Amino acid sequence: MEESRRKFLTQSLQTLGLCSASGLIWGAFLDEAKSDPLILRPPAALSEDEFLKKCIRCGLCVEACPYETLKLAAPGDKKPLGMPFFEPRKIPCYMCEDIPCVPVCPTGALDEKSVTTNGELDINLSRMGVAVVDEKSCIAFWGIQCDACYRACPIMDVAIKLEYKKNERTGKHAFLMPVVDSDFCTGCGLCERACVTKKAAIYVLPRSVALGEVDSSYVKGWDKSDEARVSEAKKKIETTEISKQKPVDYLNDGGL
Repeated sequence: MEESRRKFLTQSLQTLGLCSASGLIWGAFLDEAKSDPLILRPPAALSEDEFLKKCIRCGLCVEACPYETLKLAAPGDKKPLGMPFFEPRKIPCYMCEDIPCVPVCPTGALDEKSVTTNGELDINLSRMGVAVVDEKSCIAFWGIQCDACYRACPIMDVAIKLEYKKNERTGKHAFLMPVVDSDFCTGCGLCERACVTKKAAIYVLPRSVALGEVDSSYVKGWDKSDEARVSEAKKKIETTEISKQKPVDYLNDGGL
């Protein structure tokens, strides 16, 4: 009887231990399954929400990458497990012309059409992210001559340009400051990898994080295509008590 009781207690404790361990593992899995807002995906990846739905974690894009840029998230990476991502400071995207990681995707999570023009793949159409310059840490903004990120950019003078400005402190030198054009930056991260500072002063962020968004209320009057979208819009004028007054009366009354 005593031996049976001891065996029962031992088995109960073992079961409890397994349940606790399973709970911890499952909890960790759920935590890492959440989308990371700062994660960088392969070229031609859909929006993060759509990418998470379509990617089947097959790893074919990772196998196709000749530079080992892409890797699958593993436990401890704090990213959705088994999904491809890259870290530019370690290994950037080297902008392969044939973009081998994209055509092998079996589900369309990497959208080949988004990087195709005139029937040919064009890596310059990829938008993996956008480079952002930390002007406080970039030594070029200190007046120290450095153009490492500019020289590393595969579409130099388009995605990254150097802005010249007189150094008023010395009176005889010039600042050569890197400026990123988000319309053309692919987010490859070659600039981040090349940055000479201890922690990169130029780094790639997902476009949804780095860029603002203008609503449809604003129109570029100098852009015919943008102006055309509001050509049939109806005018709506908001009135207030002040707007009912004539400008002269308003000014003479002191704005009261």
